[in-house]
Amino acid sequence: MADYNWNERHLINFENNNALYTNDLHVFYGTKEAINGIDMQFQKNKITALIGPSGCGKSTYLRSLNRMNDTIDTARVTGEIMYEGVDINAKNVNVYEVRRRIGMVFQRPNPFAKSIYENIAFPHRQAGIRKKAELDEIVETSLKQAALWDQVKDELQRSALAISGGQAQRLCIARALSVKPDIILMDEPASALDPISTMQIEETMQELKKDYSIIIVTHNMQQASRISDYTAFFYTGDVIEYDETLKIFTNPTCKSTEDYVSGRFG
Repeated sequence: MADYNWNERHLINFENNNALYTNDLHVFYGTKEAINGIDMQFQKNKITALIGPSGCGKSTYLRSLNRMNDTIDTARVTGEIMYEGVDINAKNVNVYEVRRRIGMVFQRPNPFAKSIYENIAFPHRQAGIRKKAELDEIVETSLKQAALWDQVKDELQRSALAISGGQAQRLCIARALSVKPDIILMDEPASALDPISTMQIEETMQELKKDYSIIIVTHNMQQASRISDYTAFFYTGDVIEYDETLKIFTNPTCKSTEDYVSGRFG
């Protein structure tokens, strides 16, 4: 994909270090507008948190970034989603290639009803990889990246449905990593997990940002402040404020941002 010259116009300008950006992005469900023309950039090898009250549009926006809203019959997305100089919202773009490069981890763990090994190997086998040594390497590397290898290396044939919620979520992260994406989208990945599993997911994310750009939706203000480098506050389909996380939580520019992060509403 060709390089893209970024035209300075947004609150945060990452110049040539942006992993992805949207320009005038709108999302409609039928006649209802859920996202009201958002311009945002995301920096490479950083964690960006999207925060805001329920129904504010942050998950809808996140799902747009790898065309997951295409799976909703009533959804319509307009505007640009620029990745490596290509508008991935264009009709002629291969959506499956988009989702390989921009992976997704959902709110609730969704492992396949297969073994731990096959959860990672199966998609690659379907793609034509047959050599066991190659599949073994993919499985091991992915599980190590997701900080799960040491826990499951001796029980790879165990059903993925029989492991703990935290392990299942890290298995889903490993599955997403196995296809070597550039960007990982996470929609409340720890909301269904206990505090210890949540901490392990957060530690994993901190390690992953060395190699990946991560965009996470979270309702947990403490989590956003702990793990993210940048934070965007969403409200009624708009981004109200987008800045370094420390500034958002200690010295926000907008009063509505301050009210939300301090717990006055939301």
